[in-house]
Amino acid sequence: MDQDLEERRRSLEQRRDELSERLQRIKMDYGRGLERDLEEQALQLENAEVLHEISRVTAEELATIEAAIRRIEEAMGRQKPVRRS
Repeated sequence: MDQDLEERRRSLEQRRDELSERLQRIKMDYGRGLERDLEEQALQLENAEVLHEISRVTAEELATIEAAIRRIEEAMGRQKPVRRS
């Protein structure tokens, strides 16, 4: 059981890292600002709505994953045998 939980936790941690990286890239994209070219600005503004939605969904999934990792860690903590001296 602990091994299954550990594998699941590692999988969730990997997904968490991927999502965190995605959010960081989106923030960097927003931080660049708008281009000087008006046509390019129009494309950037169109893409901004899509990026916003991707960011929102990613943040939601990230929160769900972090909660799942905490539950797994709590479950693993409860399952560890108590050592008696």
